[in-house]
Amino acid sequence: MTTSHSPSEKSTTSNPRTRRLEKTLERAFFATRWIVAPLYFGLSVGLVLVAFKFFQHLIRLVIKSIGLDFDDVFVGVLDLIDLVLLANLLLIVMFSGYENFVSRLDIRQHEDYPAWIGHITFGDIKIKLMASIVAMSAIHVLADFIRVDETSTRSLEWSVGIHLCFVVSGLLLAIMDRIMEGSMTGPKAENAENGDEIKGAHRYKPKGVNDEIKAQEEESAKEEHSE
Repeated sequence: MTTSHSPSEKSTTSNPRTRRLEKTLERAFFATRWIVAPLYFGLSVGLVLVAFKFFQHLIRLVIKSIGLDFDDVFVGVLDLIDLVLLANLLLIVMFSGYENFVSRLDIRQHEDYPAWIGHITFGDIKIKLMASIVAMSAIHVLADFIRVDETSTRSLEWSVGIHLCFVVSGLLLAIMDRIMEGSMTGPKAENAENGDEIKGAHRYKPKGVNDEIKAQEEESAKEEHSE
């Protein structure tokens, strides 16, 4: 059975000049992803600033620790943890965002290569971002309760309310991500040619499966080459 094409479709697919122009435009469009690369590199400047504020706060805390009571030291340590969480969040966004939207990092053979790079999807970035915000918000709420004598009731109410909003938003985001992941597993797919049912034809592949398949292909290629 032959498929009829309109004259415009035939001319588009058969004209070499049109195909070359199409490929050139597609390559140029695909190359625009590199515009985002400097933005991720710019986050490293923010990481330097966070590290600077961390050590500045640490030195100030050490100098004043002799005259501080336990609650003040505890709040100071919580502030340091807050900065560390922010630094970790920056690293996750930098590396995972670059790998998801720009290009894969060609440093997988490095002995210090983190295991989580390459296994975090865009949905995971959103979840981790929200989880970090909730954790930092919880630190601020805890600090307010430790200094309850210096904090007004209205400020405490606002802190708790904002924190609960972050918690609910994180839960809703996680539920939405789970629903989307479940929809990717999908129901049974039907084979259009023979009518057979293929279970899990569009099933979502677990993290790391693509890397394992790639490693197996490389090993098989090496074995064939050695033979």
